[in-house]
Amino acid sequence: MITAAAGSETGRRYKANFDVVHLAETPLRAVVADGMGDGEGSARAGRTAVDTFVNALTGDVTAETLRAAVATAQERVGEIGRHVVGLAGCTLTALVESRTGFWITQIGDSRVYRLRQGLLELLTVDHTMAWLGATHGWYPFDSREAAAARYHLTRYVGHPELPEPDVLSVTVRPGDVYLLCSDGVAEQVSFQRLREVLGWSLPASAKVAQLLADADAAGGNDNATAVVITTG
Repeated sequence: MITAAAGSETGRRYKANFDVVHLAETPLRAVVADGMGDGEGSARAGRTAVDTFVNALTGDVTAETLRAAVATAQERVGEIGRHVVGLAGCTLTALVESRTGFWITQIGDSRVYRLRQGLLELLTVDHTMAWLGATHGWYPFDSREAAAARYHLTRYVGHPELPEPDVLSVTVRPGDVYLLCSDGVAEQVSFQRLREVLGWSLPASAKVAQLLADADAAGGNDNATAVVITTG
């Protein structure tokens, strides 16, 4: 049995919410997109990418299905970029049910976490220069250089080189808790706090509400989106 909830808040920095979230429980389709910038291209890119991706998921999902869905989203968002002023691009992160478990697809810096038997793990990799810099020791992760590099995405939907997403197959166990979130949650709510909230014996909707409240309490410096999924 799968139970899930989703929520999104504008925060205090922007006048509008450029995150897009989609959630369907049967079969599970959870998708988070985060528009790049705060213009028309950002808003249209996120909505188009999510709708295109979800509509492309027909039948049993495979790695090839996911890559093809993202490729179609790349084409549609690229077309937007040729007709609007400013940047048209977004991240796209999804958790999708199949006959063999869950598939994760990831492009950009939104994230998927999994809490299993008290261990919280980050299952995705940020496609940013900050991640590369921290991994290879170019600069401390909490340095000014790293902060600036977080805005330099190496892969995203709408990129002119049409990069492919990461695709990962994961098993499903009773009691697993998954979190999909935009960087408005990941960058403002600590790892320890994520683990604490996801471990609560409360409905998924209560966990989503608390994470969004925590992001706002930390400053609300970005749009914040969270999806919590619990397996029974």
